[in-house]
Amino acid sequence: MKSFRDKRRDNRPQHARPEQVRLRDAFAAGRQQAAPAERRETRPADRQDVKPAPRVLARREGTLPAERLPLILEVAPNADYALLDSGAGEKLEQYGPYRIVRPEGQAIWQRALPAKDWERADAVFTGDTDEEGIGRWRFPKTPLGETWPMKHDGIDYLGRFTSFRHVGVFPEQASHWDHMADLIAAAKRPVKVLNLFGYTGLASLVAARAGAEVTHVDASKKAIGWARENQEMAGLGDKPIRWIVEDAVKFAEREERRGSRYDIVLFDPPAYGRGPKGEVWQLFEDLPGLTDLCRSILTPKPLAVVLTAYSIRASFFAIHALMRDTFAGMGGTVESGELIIREKSAGRALSTSLFSRWVA
Repeated sequence: MKSFRDKRRDNRPQHARPEQVRLRDAFAAGRQQAAPAERRETRPADRQDVKPAPRVLARREGTLPAERLPLILEVAPNADYALLDSGAGEKLEQYGPYRIVRPEGQAIWQRALPAKDWERADAVFTGDTDEEGIGRWRFPKTPLGETWPMKHDGIDYLGRFTSFRHVGVFPEQASHWDHMADLIAAAKRPVKVLNLFGYTGLASLVAARAGAEVTHVDASKKAIGWARENQEMAGLGDKPIRWIVEDAVKFAEREERRGSRYDIVLFDPPAYGRGPKGEVWQLFEDLPGLTDLCRSILTPKPLAVVLTAYSIRASFFAIHALMRDTFAGMGGTVESGELIIREKSAGRALSTSLFSRWVA
């Protein structure tokens, strides 16, 4: 379900930056970390940061949407993905055929599985343990290539070992993907989906398979290339997906001017990001304008708008209030809470992000 971005989350690549990155609210460290050099755009010394003029906002009139909170959306272990264990600042995951160990700042508890289970890992992220620190993968058994085959609910795609610890998919987003697919199927009509900060495209592939016409936007040319590769891997090459390399905000602004409209909008902005032309994104400053933009490009009979927020020092109540205010007069319901992954070993819940979604 990561245009400035990174995503994320342990987690995620960001919007409006060529090599998407995301800052995390490193709970244990208590400070934000700088993005890795390789995911950061090289900036000429004479280039100035560009801060677009802020969108002029006015409070929307009308009754606030109904609300449902807190809503905890959970991903349980399955044949495609499982959080096997966590603790001592790390997590042990199963991605298809491989066991992977990665840093996890929120895992401040003790491991439930014995050391021998962790030592069976096929890949271990090493080096800088900061959220966005440069690092590398160590392969204790057999050296592995950059990619390996994966599945999500029958959709084939490629997992990837990257130097910024991500693996090309964020499994906690599966709850949003399933919900979106259900909305598309139940609509019984053509549905247009806009996926901003789309990263490697799993959400776009789920929407396309469900029958939607999809526009996928990401500022990273490399991420778009990965997403196209995943489309072919999934056997969905004939599905209507537009792949757009562009800053998410600028693209949405152009769609507003052109009168282009969507039934479902997904957006997953970063805490901080920099665009391909030096555009600077700060979540708390810029999220209200982007949220307003997302409302403005909805069709007359929209289905949903889904906001996911990683790496921020805030409660989901903050983005919940923003979404209710933005969608005043639209009816429907705003549902907000957290995305979690349920651990297999001891059943603990690992929170990955906050979310808020308006549903017609």
